[in-house]
Amino acid sequence: MTRHLIALAVAAVVLAGLLAAPTPAHAHETRPAVLELRQTAPERFDVLWRTPLYEGQRLPFVLRLPDGAKQISPPIVMSLPDWHLESWRIAAPGGLVGKRILFSGHDATTAGVVVRYFGLDGRESSAVVTPDKDGLTLAGQGSAGADFTDAVALGLRHIGYGIDHLLFVLGLVCLARGGWRLVETVTAFTVAHSLTLAAAALGWVSLRAEPVNAVVALSILFLGPEMVRQLRGQSSLAIRRPAAVAFAFGLLHGLGFAGGLSGFGLSREALIATLLGFNLGVEIGQLAFVAALLAVAASFARLGMSWPAWAGYAPAYVVGTAGAYLTIARTAVMLDI
Repeated sequence: MTRHLIALAVAAVVLAGLLAAPTPAHAHETRPAVLELRQTAPERFDVLWRTPLYEGQRLPFVLRLPDGAKQISPPIVMSLPDWHLESWRIAAPGGLVGKRILFSGHDATTAGVVVRYFGLDGRESSAVVTPDKDGLTLAGQGSAGADFTDAVALGLRHIGYGIDHLLFVLGLVCLARGGWRLVETVTAFTVAHSLTLAAAALGWVSLRAEPVNAVVALSILFLGPEMVRQLRGQSSLAIRRPAAVAFAFGLLHGLGFAGGLSGFGLSREALIATLLGFNLGVEIGQLAFVAALLAVAASFARLGMSWPAWAGYAPAYVVGTAGAYLTIARTAVMLDI
């Protein structure tokens, strides 16, 4: 193995170690909480508060309605396989438009909270409260979802916490090694997951999150042995055509990315704008990761150090072991065992 390949291997191990660092237990929950406010009279509103469940557990979302809003009906509580729902009625003197609604605990997801408002006049507004914000001032009309910069930030946050997706990209970089093959492989992965992300976000494809996440983990496990075969001078489809494998598995990863937009409940026009920004954020984060990996590899290469032969196998075992762990864990969640 050449010095540059050894350097790339060591860089992969370093970044894989960073990826494996502990994160919050629900840091990769990608679905947003959803707050719906439906006006039934000038100062009366029906409230629906829907929060995602992570591995069957409620996340620590807290909703604080504007001062003066008073609950006037007992809450109705319902638990679904993936969601916890609460609904009740409130009286809000002066209405809710222009009032401040606060949230806490919404940093438990990468998507934050979607707020939807339905006025008596039939007008609807939607907005996204990203995890770095504590709330919003309710607008009666005109807001169409997350603004473009917020949507980009959501995509960046999603890929930043998406350890599984980054591990897969790491494996692709090691298989492609560099040059045009790397450009072709990363492009194929990008095009594929963009297609299924759009299809799922627009409601054209719908699959449960658990099996999708399990298959995404299986794709990481698949790359580990392929990386070992490449180092041993063997051949396979993944080694000869990494772009083809990247495209095939990229279709599955796009369904995983779509979790970051599922449940938004936005209009078609609003969702398209949010989708474009979200996908751009994902791509920026992904390319930044590849650039960082190559930069670290180049730095190690310039050191001119002598590495033991086994160092070249370390990334393959890191990727394969992580893939095996995630596959087992996610299959257990899928089967509820």
